[in-house]
Amino acid sequence: MTTLSPENSLSARQSASFILVKRKPPIDKTEWDSFFDENGHLAKSRDFICVNILERGLHPFVRTEAWKFLTGYFSWQSSQDERLTVDSMRRKNYKALCQMYEKIQPLLENLHRNFIETRNNIEYQQGFHEMVMLFQLMVEHDHETFWLFQFFLQKTEHSCVINIGVSKNLDMLSTLITFLDPMFAEHLKGKGAGAVQSLFPWFCFCFQRAFKSFDDVWRLWEVLLTGKPCRNFQVLVAYSMLQMVREQVLQESMGGDDILLACNKLIDLDADELISAACVVYAELIQKDVPQTLKDFFL
Repeated sequence: MTTLSPENSLSARQSASFILVKRKPPIDKTEWDSFFDENGHLAKSRDFICVNILERGLHPFVRTEAWKFLTGYFSWQSSQDERLTVDSMRRKNYKALCQMYEKIQPLLENLHRNFIETRNNIEYQQGFHEMVMLFQLMVEHDHETFWLFQFFLQKTEHSCVINIGVSKNLDMLSTLITFLDPMFAEHLKGKGAGAVQSLFPWFCFCFQRAFKSFDDVWRLWEVLLTGKPCRNFQVLVAYSMLQMVREQVLQESMGGDDILLACNKLIDLDADELISAACVVYAELIQKDVPQTLKDFFL
């Protein structure tokens, strides 16, 4: 298990440096293919690949295949032949699910209408539709879209699962602010519990509306999938974004709704800059005597 140590702090700072200062090109098709032996088994370690994805990102031409490993669509230990078999199985299972859906579609549509009538969730439906669209743009086939999206939600459950992961994220974000920035935490506490809870959409949609391009969204999402530099990196990302509006929040004594409005103006962000900033926060965090709740969450 990873421990809090100066070595981990140095590694996080080095990653931040590689992302912004040294800026190596993303992993392209030639390099990606070199990671495999003649049977299609990975010749490089999962850790090696994930660290490189964190620091450099993926070229669009390899993103689809790489994401199949990152999400669990394919096993990291699989051969090329095994992956062909798995893909065929997933295609068949998807078709079977589609046929089942056709039979129960009227019932589902009725339940869906009732859900809309009882909850004002139009914004969240739109957000999830946008997430699905990003997967449709990435892959060629419907069955790939379906399974990659399902596996992505499972892998990032602390980010995307409403009332489970999102609430946990918000609680841990509050804990992180209290630990790293007591002055800001005191201000937020004085504005009531809703000050941090208002950031619910960030985690629900994995920050997709904060970036200047789809490539930036994919860049952040694939870093979240690597588990590098730590688990639940999305909370460090949220903390870094909140720091961007910190001075404005304090100067104008903002509460929950105003904080959300200020945060909603964080658009056209650069993913590399945000990931680098979050790596620096992690490096700072692990040099301190971290509370057990944060240790358990991030490590």
